[in-house]
Amino acid sequence: MARVLRPGGATVALRPLRHRSFALLWSAGLISVIGTWMQTVAVGALVISQTGKATWAVLVAAGAFLPLGLVSPIGGALADRLPRRPVLIAGNLAEGIIAVVIAILVARGPASPLILLGLVAVQGCAAALVGPFQQAILPDLVPRSEFLAAASLNSALFNLGRIAGPALAGATIAVFGYPVAFVANAISFLAVVAALAFIRLPPPPRTQTGGLFASLRAGLAAARAEPTCWAAIRTIAVVGIIASPFIALVPVMAHHLAHGAGEREVAQVTGLLTTAQGAGAVAGALILAPLGARLGLGRLVAGSLLLLPVTLIGYATSQQPWWGAATLFTVGLVYIGVLSGLSTVVQLRAPEAFRGRILSFYLVALGVSYPIGSLAQGPVIDQVGVGWTTAGSAVLLLLVMVTVRLMRPDFVRAITRVTSSAAAPLDLQAGPPEEPVTAAPAVAEAVARGTAVPEKAGAGACRGPSGSAGAGPGRSPGPGPCQTGATSE
Repeated sequence: MARVLRPGGATVALRPLRHRSFALLWSAGLISVIGTWMQTVAVGALVISQTGKATWAVLVAAGAFLPLGLVSPIGGALADRLPRRPVLIAGNLAEGIIAVVIAILVARGPASPLILLGLVAVQGCAAALVGPFQQAILPDLVPRSEFLAAASLNSALFNLGRIAGPALAGATIAVFGYPVAFVANAISFLAVVAALAFIRLPPPPRTQTGGLFASLRAGLAAARAEPTCWAAIRTIAVVGIIASPFIALVPVMAHHLAHGAGEREVAQVTGLLTTAQGAGAVAGALILAPLGARLGLGRLVAGSLLLLPVTLIGYATSQQPWWGAATLFTVGLVYIGVLSGLSTVVQLRAPEAFRGRILSFYLVALGVSYPIGSLAQGPVIDQVGVGWTTAGSAVLLLLVMVTVRLMRPDFVRAITRVTSSAAAPLDLQAGPPEEPVTAAPAVAEAVARGTAVPEKAGAGACRGPSGSAGAGPGRSPGPGPCQTGATSE
């Protein structure tokens, strides 16, 4: 086992938790994510039990997740303009209020699935709006040298919630009923609000007071002008559409592994697989930072991308639940390396004045590609089966990566070159840089052309953080949550 202890004795993976504010928000975020998973399980079970139609359950799940891909850019533009702490508090309170409304409706009698869909969608929009705010505060709160560890911890948080939330939801519903599960989710938002009350965040950099859509266009121009950010965004889009659907297809694989058994057996296998993936992601989160320190961030991302199709092929060969759980554990372990690694790349390279908008485009790339890929693979599974479909998607991802490596080596270098020379992201003994790192020449050129909003007082610079804290979690269960540093899974 690789040595992960630094001379001081604290593990590299847990170093961000030394910072009081990060620890506060991380702990509160764990409570919040558990509440979100409780509501996710409860609303899905409630809708399908009332209607008897899986279509409604799918629609409700989509209503919670799709806003991530549609509303995040607006949140990104606002995150570069508005004070972040008040917006985070207001967003969490709004989501909590909606959870209370859902609880009241369910307690009063059978709730219309259409009304539930509308409320969940509004709640999803609120989460999508504050998501970029949560992402954008991370570089202001932990040293740059701990970005990958912080992103990994946030991914571990999401997956710990994935393990605990469904179990608590089942027990709560069995003992107290559905309304209490929704009330528990509402209360969980207060944990984040309380944590935010004890931290202070610097204001966003001053930007030109132009229109919202002009600000979005400027953010897109800044993302395209920074080769590393643009490569990471396009990479997560490809992974999202080809590989990430394995998450949505876990119940289908469980049905395959149950060999035609009843609903109870399928549910048990689904729980086993979901827990295995979450456990693998947590394990991966704990080893990412020490691996990054040894290999370098760029090599870590490249290695994770290469291993992902290999682990998916192993998972595709599953014929027994125990093998499916074992292989999905490895998939979860490697997949978190892709998500957290690419997210850290964007965090490190995004110019400060455009950070919220560029991170929102990263969330959009994942949030849009994942459901498209899931919908595309569904009909294929009906024809050839889940095993062959998963294996085929893995081979396709591998072919795409090989093709890009041969035809666009500059694209590959844009990610693999991110090392200590890029603001020392993985020099784990170093603190934040003493001087700001100026924006890349391409970004400055984009500003000069008018395709990016001109900034004042050194705008576009990436600076090292001066405080120590962490961001709250993303709220939408999906391929990679919009965690802070980490949406994710």
